[in-house]
This record gives sequence, structure tokens and C-alpha cells, in this order.
Amino acid sequence: MPGTKPQSQNSKNAERSNLELLSAPNALDDIDRQIIGVLQRDGRRPYGAIAEVVGLSEAGVRRRVQRLRDSGVMQIVAITDPLQLGYGREALVGIRVHGDVRLVADKVAAIDEANYVVMTAGSFDIIAELIAVDDNALVHLLNDSIRSIPGVTEVETFVYLKLSKQTYAWGTK
Repeated sequence: MPGTKPQSQNSKNAERSNLELLSAPNALDDIDRQIIGVLQRDGRRPYGAIAEVVGLSEAGVRRRVQRLRDSGVMQIVAITDPLQLGYGREALVGIRVHGDVRLVADKVAAIDEANYVVMTAGSFDIIAELIAVDDNALVHLLNDSIRSIPGVTEVETFVYLKLSKQTYAWGTK
């Protein structure tokens, strides 16, 4: 059967897996990357099915997934389409700041409608992705929630017209 390995090799992989878990808890190896890839394609895939693909025991896969989650390397979440959930407006916002960028980034990150916030090096100090139910809600977010944060000097908004690509398939190389 493709993707399966002989039992003796599975045992060796499991032993190696246990040693790796003890010696390098944050290091990713090829098996970790295979597990991540499988879960990126189907986050509900059973541990036993993943084990068959990567050549480990179900318990070995379970331990690795837990380690990857505990270390923050990976999350298993449901990815939703904001437009199908009633959010009619998405925008990327570039923010320029005077003063401590970290303080402003923390305040922007605390806004429920901000689903992605990064501090950057470039023409903007912070870039945030916002979702809003409509244009009025976006105006409220921009004026009342973001521009009112002390230290914000400029805000430039890039309204999404059409999403051409969105992928979460990194981390397997």
C-alpha cells in the first residue's frame, strides 16, 4: 500500500520520534512537516490515518501534533469565508505611528474586527486586516477605533474588491 512502511521501520521511526521529542522540542523534521501538510489539507484527519501516511504509530502522531500545537508552531482551526458569514467589507490598513509602535499594535490587535496585525519595516509601521459588516462599520472602525488610538498619525485603507488567492499551505518545506 503506498505511503505505508514495514512494521520494523515504523518501530524505528517511533523510537526516533520519541528521542527527537526529548532532545529538540522546537525543531521540525520531515515527519513534522508531513504531518503539518496532511493537516493543512484536512484538519479533521484522524491520527491513525496520518500515522499511515507518515509511518509512525497513532500515539506518535498524537504526541507530535500536541507538541506542534503547544509550541505555537501550528494551530488547528476552521478557516471561514467572512463574506459568507455576513461581513461585506474587508480591507487592509496601513498605519503610521509616532512613538512606540508596539503599544499601538497591541491596541489595534485588541480590536475584534482586526484579524491580522503586524509591525513592519517600510512605509507603514503597522499593517492590519479588518473585516466589517458594511462600509458604515468600516468607517466606524477606521475613525473611532484606529484613528483615535494615541500615536496614530496616518491611516491608509486598501479596500478588497476581490480575493484572488488565499492559502495556508506553507510550513511543509
